[in-house]
Amino acid sequence: MILTLLQVAVGGALGASSRYLTGVAMTAVLGKSFPWGTLTVNILGSFLMGVLVTVLGQMSATRFAPLLAIGFLGGFTTFSSFSLDVVTLYERGDVAIAFGYVCVSVVASILALFAGLFIARSFFA
Repeated sequence: MILTLLQVAVGGALGASSRYLTGVAMTAVLGKSFPWGTLTVNILGSFLMGVLVTVLGQMSATRFAPLLAIGFLGGFTTFSSFSLDVVTLYERGDVAIAFGYVCVSVVASILALFAGLFIARSFFA
């Protein structure tokens, strides 16, 4: 258990650092007019999650999942895990559930962010 936790922690630190550096690089290249860094890590992280789960499965190397999938890609972007969940539901034939999960996740997350802003800002008003 402790070794798995260590893998997640190391991978997470590397993933979060990579996320930050990607954001800095995208801002330097494309400016601050749009969240290019977030968009980039979400798309790239989702792509890498697809490649990673396939490669780890084919090579019987799932022992590296805590380091790479949960740790690194989890620190890089949790959107990759969300994307994997959606595709897993879809491939199981649970298309309606996958669609509902997407809708609820996106809408509820945005509403939760608004709620957090409202509550936090009310303390400083």
